[in-house]
Amino acid sequence: MKPHTEEFLYLLWWTADTILNPTWNNLHDSFEMWASRRGLMRQLLELERRKFLERSPPTSVERIVRLTEPGRLHALGGRDPRACWARPWDRCWRLVIFDVPTNRNSARSRLRRYLRNRHFGYLQNSVWISPDPLTEERDILADARTDVESLIFMEAHPCAGESDTQIAAGAWDFVRINQEYSRYLEVLRSCPTPGTRGKLEAGALRVWLRNERAAWLTAVGLDPLLPECLCPSDYRGREAWEARLKELPRVRRRLDRLKIAK
Repeated sequence: MKPHTEEFLYLLWWTADTILNPTWNNLHDSFEMWASRRGLMRQLLELERRKFLERSPPTSVERIVRLTEPGRLHALGGRDPRACWARPWDRCWRLVIFDVPTNRNSARSRLRRYLRNRHFGYLQNSVWISPDPLTEERDILADARTDVESLIFMEAHPCAGESDTQIAAGAWDFVRINQEYSRYLEVLRSCPTPGTRGKLEAGALRVWLRNERAAWLTAVGLDPLLPECLCPSDYRGREAWEARLKELPRVRRRLDRLKIAK
C-alpha cells in the first residue's frame, strides 16, 4: 500500500469514535484539509480492494463508508494494544529452537526476520520465545519434512526459580521499547497549541499528526504487546496508549471547529 493511502486509512480511523459513518458528500468536507481531492477515489478503491473499507449501499449517492475490523487493526499498526494486554495467558512459554547450518545463512536470516516480525523474543540468537500458541507456525510446517536437529518447537515452564517477568525482560528489549514510548509522549505533548485560525493551524496539525503516527508506529512496532501480567513494572506502553486516546479526540474537535469557522 502506498504511504499516502496508509495515511488516509489512519485518518479514517482516528477521526472516528468507534466507526466512521460519513455520507459521500461529507467525506470530502471532513477530509479536505487532510487529503487532496485528487486521487481520493483511487485511495478509497484501493482500501476497498484490501478489505479495509466497505461501502453501502453501493449504488446510492449517499453511500456510507465504514472501516472494517481489518482496516481498524491496520490503522492501529496491525494489533489492538488493549486486546493484546487483556488476552489470557496459560503460563506456558513456547520456544522456537533452531540450528541452521552456516552454509544456509539466507535461510537462517529469513527465519530470524520472520520471528522478529511476529514479535517473538530471543533469549539467544537461536532460541526465541512467545507466550502464545504456535498455531500459525505449526500450520506453515505441517507438510514439511521434520528435522528436529535443525528446528524444533517446544512448550516449557521455568524450573530453577526464574520468574516469568524475568524471562520476558530478558527476551525483549524493554529499555529501548520504553525509550520509544517516551519519544512518542514527547511528540504527543508537542501538539500545536490553538492559535492562528484557518489553513495555518490546520497545516500545523497535519504535520503534527504525521509525526505522531510515525512515532507511534515506531514504538508499537518494537513492542510485543505481552499479556499484562508479563509486562515490566516500569513499562510505558499503556501510559502512551491512554495518553493517545485522550489527545487525538481533542485534535479532532479542533479540526471540526476549524471546518465550521471556514
